[in-house]
Amino acid sequence: MDRYQLESCVNPALVVATEEETPFVSLESEIPEVLFTAMKGFIGANPNWDQYQLMSSALARFLYQNGCSERAVTERYLDDLFATPIAASSKQGKGSTTT
Repeated sequence: MDRYQLESCVNPALVVATEEETPFVSLESEIPEVLFTAMKGFIGANPNWDQYQLMSSALARFLYQNGCSERAVTERYLDDLFATPIAASSKQGKGSTTT
């Protein structure tokens, strides 16, 4: 997802702004230790994910489920919802035999 697509969902006036006029957002947040531990465990078990993809996916899901109708947010939400994990699909292909 382009970093400016999310901003247009929150503030449609930014859609026509140039790159120089668009504000940058840096996000820093404290989360409960149990969520941090779960996030580390998920990323460790799913090497095709990183902390940025996980947070982006979670934010897109939250926005979509709370009424954001921006196409980029909806696409991100649906892509993540129906994505086939690479590691799981490659393991199934290696271990399965056809009869």
